[in-house]
Amino acid sequence: MDWTLFFSALISSTLFPGGSEALLLYRLNEEETAITLVLIATAGNVLGSCITYAMGRLGNEAVHKKWLRISTEQTERAETWFNRYGKASLLLAWLPIVGDPLCLIAGLLRCHLITFLIMVTIGKFIRYAILALPFL
Repeated sequence: MDWTLFFSALISSTLFPGGSEALLLYRLNEEETAITLVLIATAGNVLGSCITYAMGRLGNEAVHKKWLRISTEQTERAETWFNRYGKASLLLAWLPIVGDPLCLIAGLLRCHLITFLIMVTIGKFIRYAILALPFL
């Protein structure tokens, strides 16, 4: 198991900045098994999104603004996306800037956990799989 890739992907999908894509590409250049690396990165990234979802579900607005430093603008943008496109917007949870607040909003709005997991996993897997295509 590539724990470095796993934790890089996990941290990258929480509210902390990070870039697991670069590490994945580096590992793929080392001629490791592409599908294994894609699955490891996806698992870490989804777990990080679940942490953000849990913060939204269990926290309150004061905690989100004070401790997580999520601006009102970011929250409103994510909530607008979520309300406009519904649960399908979670397929885009991998996007920079918007993805983490989307997961937080999904928690705040009490999105069903299984639906959340399915949509986020599909989106994140596809992103990593596309990155790994040249190495297959």
